Amino acid sequence: MSSSEVADSGEYQGARPSRPLEIAFGIVAVAVTAGYLALTTQIDLRREAAPGQIDARFWPMVLAVIGVVVAIAILVMAIVRPAPGREDLERIQRQGVVRVLATLVISVAFIALWSLGSVILFGYRIEVFPIAAALLMASLMLVYGHRRWLSLIIYTASLTAFIYVVFGMLLRIPL
Repeated sequence: MSSSEVADSGEYQGARPSRPLEIAFGIVAVAVTAGYLALTTQIDLRREAAPGQIDARFWPMVLAVIGVVVAIAILVMAIVRPAPGREDLERIQRQGVVRVLATLVISVAFIALWSLGSVILFGYRIEVFPIAAALLMASLMLVYGHRRWLSLIIYTASLTAFIYVVFGMLLRIPL
């Protein structure tokens, strides 16, 4: 049965193999992980670690180096090997593209808010990170289909509090 006959019969059609897509993904992965590696070198430290000790830059840098190595491997495999079959994947749909674009917009808004650090409102200094993180999580949960308000509020508040307490207060990493 040819592909046009399958399309006419209404049977499931998976995505077609695409070498340019695989190569583009590899290039984007290398660019993103290399950018992440560059950013890890700029993490502000409240106090420098003694030689042989781990500081706040260590684990992000380890993850970044591993990410760059894996991204380069993905790019090399995309160039050298034939494109893998993608019959198990659905074709790109409009709703998926809208969700990806909404995720990018929400992420950029989160980074812009987080970069403010803190604001002074009515004479009080307010940390922006907990508010921005809660809005990020709630927005992404809504974009990807979560609709129960009580669990949305509880999950968002508890996870934001956990991140703030562990990283901001206990580890003293500036958020």
